[in-house]
Amino acid sequence: MIGYAALSPHPPLIIPVIGGSSLEDVKATVSGMKEMARELVDSKPDSLVFLTPHGNVFADCLSALSEEELQGDFRNFGSKLGTSRRNDKVLLDEIETGARKAGISFITLSAETLRLHHLNPRLDHGILVPLHYLEEAGLPQIPILAISVGFLSPLELYTFGVVIRDAALAQGKKLAVVASGDMSHRLKNEGPYDYHPDGAVFDQQVQQILRAGDSEALIKMPEKLRNNAGECGYASLLIALGSLDGSIYESKIFSYEGPFGVGYLCAGLRPKASTPSRLEKLVKERKESINTSRNEESTPVRWARMILESYIREGKRAKLPPEMEELRQQRAGAFVSLKKNGQLRGCIGTIAPSYGDLADEIAGNAISAGTADPRFLPVDENELDDLVYSVDILGDAEACRIEDLDPHQYGVIVSSGRKRGLLLPDLEGVDSVEEQLSIALQKAGISPGERYEIERFEVKRYY
Repeated sequence: MIGYAALSPHPPLIIPVIGGSSLEDVKATVSGMKEMARELVDSKPDSLVFLTPHGNVFADCLSALSEEELQGDFRNFGSKLGTSRRNDKVLLDEIETGARKAGISFITLSAETLRLHHLNPRLDHGILVPLHYLEEAGLPQIPILAISVGFLSPLELYTFGVVIRDAALAQGKKLAVVASGDMSHRLKNEGPYDYHPDGAVFDQQVQQILRAGDSEALIKMPEKLRNNAGECGYASLLIALGSLDGSIYESKIFSYEGPFGVGYLCAGLRPKASTPSRLEKLVKERKESINTSRNEESTPVRWARMILESYIREGKRAKLPPEMEELRQQRAGAFVSLKKNGQLRGCIGTIAPSYGDLADEIAGNAISAGTADPRFLPVDENELDDLVYSVDILGDAEACRIEDLDPHQYGVIVSSGRKRGLLLPDLEGVDSVEEQLSIALQKAGISPGERYEIERFEVKRYY
């Protein structure tokens, strides 16, 4: 069972030997951390699970350190202060098994793996900062887990929290979960990033969500708001709330401040009573949404889905149905995009016609999007029912100037010699010409100082 969950900020400057005189500027956070630590220690956990955004973070999976002894110190911040804790290997094995059954990408990192891939084998400051306050509050020598978040979808992160809860139940252990993370990094211009008004909005919404006990609202928080805020605590907090799935929890905000342009929020969550699982409701909603979209999907999308499903399940291409013969009458470049749980799962396309007709263009790119996008592992058969497709059919490209671009209406192609990069129009999070060009140049491998040519094109997007 989960006896307590906490949201902890992690600036090393709240450690007295590091912060020194700066502690005066974060008095509320220091006080909040001490109060949170006392409550967590009073909950008498058998093990402590840390969720950190500053460990070995990967785009497509969560990870955990798997050595018997977990060590770390603040040497990178000018102090030899450190600690050592036993790893709860039995609980880690249970979580790994549960994640596999739930279809969540989760890996454990051995000393050999860490060494071969030049990864961090030690506890990072996202764990060390809250652990310092917990030890100061009298935390006994219980084992811990050091789990790093990954860039998974909100639903997958929440599901992983449920996996942690179920692992605790299977082991008969009482756990405390610490979600390490700061809030917005864009509260002021003098902060780590430029100021953005959504920074304060994000921080306020998180506090409101915790006070209301509305985990579903955090899952459904707009990605654009989170990105604009420049936060680092969302994933950790979402996993922690997942560990409380099936419980009504009492929340307490111990402190919040943002003296240096970064929001520091310290909160404690204590489960009080049972309630129906939110996860079951969310999974049901997702399946209903996918079924609705498939009942209404366009001809290009239905063809892309048929092709990929046939190729992965049977190792061959489906035959084009007679009602889709219209695709044989066209030639055009096309992109096929796959999403899973709202996150990109693959995208491959052609700038100009590369196949005999549009049917073959879509078919080839659908298979490539599912099996050959270098950013992702090939799609597995058990993922097919969770995929959402879109197909972009490209119009002819035309030379243009920067002032002729509009990232919502036109895609862009940049080229310099043999280097060429393309970005589709109307992408979430790409709201300015500058952003559109920057991403396209990066994809092409064109440095900012190089001369390059610009073309624009329109697309027709099918769902």
